[in-house]
Amino acid sequence: MTTMATDHETAPQPARGSEIRRHELAAFLRSRRERISPEQAGLPRGARRRTPGLRREEVAQLSSVGVTWYTWLEQARDIQVSVQVLDALARALMLDASERAHLFQLAGATDPTPAASCPSVTPALRELLRRLEPVPACIQNSRYDILAYNRTYGRLFCDLDALPAEDLNCMLLVYTNKEWQESIVHLEETQRLMAARLRASLAGHLGEPAWKMLLKRLDAASPEFRENWRRYEVVGSRSKTKEFRNAQVGHLRVEHTDLWLGPDPGARMVTYTPADEESRERLEKLHEMARR
Repeated sequence: MTTMATDHETAPQPARGSEIRRHELAAFLRSRRERISPEQAGLPRGARRRTPGLRREEVAQLSSVGVTWYTWLEQARDIQVSVQVLDALARALMLDASERAHLFQLAGATDPTPAASCPSVTPALRELLRRLEPVPACIQNSRYDILAYNRTYGRLFCDLDALPAEDLNCMLLVYTNKEWQESIVHLEETQRLMAARLRASLAGHLGEPAWKMLLKRLDAASPEFRENWRRYEVVGSRSKTKEFRNAQVGHLRVEHTDLWLGPDPGARMVTYTPADEESRERLEKLHEMARR
């Protein structure tokens, strides 16, 4: 006698791809957590530490997420993860560029920061940056992300090559990086103007994850930013003479110019041409040092 198959027997099994990714994500987070010592994360070791590396609650504390929520992640629970949380976890776990990309891929999310590739920076633009040497030049977007830069710019304020890709943002650097801050002669004025300029640009990007992520980092890291941001000042782009204090070559006076790379005020090339002969000579010296 022929037995008819039931719908349950013939229906295809549900795809397990998302479940597999969740388990891979959980294992990856555990492995990264266990390799970081409390001392590396700036935390006290304490007594009776049985867990290799960091505890779950310590990762939650460092990334400003709930302990229960983070535990669910390591248990491969089916929960939604925002790009802001993934960014915070990547920084708390000290992930390099490849590990960060792997984290976002496992979570099924797109990394909105400069740590991801930026197709708008073409080989022609990179060649133009190189040709401008020894004039410091970089390409930024309206969020102050540094998308590309030449060698002289890379040594103008601090060693940009030594920074993680997700920290290559002028707002973060001017408010949180001590070496960058020491290179700005009129720091408080610069910080206030940059906050006002960022607020003016924000109007066209309300609700975008990358903008929310940047503002959250700045708000958490800098009392000076919080104070300036609450002024609700706005200012447009403008060229002006600026003064820097470079650790290798000394005082510099330069003319700041924005060269817009499209019809809309988005990506721009920022250049600092010397305002006097002494600054020109010092920029040439800085370029020679950067080439070594």
